[in-house]
Amino acid sequence: MTTDRPTEQQPTDRPVRVMVVDDHPMWRDAVSRDLAEAGLDVVATAGDGEEAVRRARACSPQVVVLDLNLPALSGAEVCRQVVAHDPSVRVLVLSASGEHADVLEAVKSGATGYLVKSAGREELLEAVRRTAVGDAVFTPGLAGLVLGEFRRLAAEPPAPASPVVPQLTARETEVLRMVAKGLSYKQIADRLVLSHRTVQNHVQNTLGKLQLHNRVELVRYAIEQGLDDEM
Repeated sequence: MTTDRPTEQQPTDRPVRVMVVDDHPMWRDAVSRDLAEAGLDVVATAGDGEEAVRRARACSPQVVVLDLNLPALSGAEVCRQVVAHDPSVRVLVLSASGEHADVLEAVKSGATGYLVKSAGREELLEAVRRTAVGDAVFTPGLAGLVLGEFRRLAAEPPAPASPVVPQLTARETEVLRMVAKGLSYKQIADRLVLSHRTVQNHVQNTLGKLQLHNRVELVRYAIEQGLDDEM
């Protein structure tokens, strides 16, 4: 259990690769500057949706900081196309809108997290770093909205002819249950006395077995299975 702990330092060896997408040049430049000054690697920026999709495919960022209100292609559609092309890319929406419909549309399009633009610099930096390691990050109050929507969808009648669900190990199920309760990877690692990297590996294995693309889809699956209600 202790042999894999040194690998926890590996993600810090290289800065997180980030792409910033916003149609307002001053805001885009300010966010890019804050990220770069904090040691993150801003590999690209874009000012409209079509440009964002092209550049994301060309530079393969780990995290896309994405505004929703974009010319040429909406932020939600950018998110959908970027994640479909490369499911390992994580999208953190940074929007002026805190409307519930916008939040839910972003999440359903594949966004990992959602911050409103009133967030402070340190809050944004922490959100980008957490998004890079797979945490779902939301402006306070919005996480409950997303979980509530997933629970509502889970309560709907199931679709017919569901395929056979692959068998998860006991540890994968345990981690999945904690993910469904909204715990971060660090919190899960602390509770299970595992390294952060080991928790990430369990989540990635579970995503592969269930043929899901990101943590948001995983939370929805876990809620549909009732894992968030189990002790």
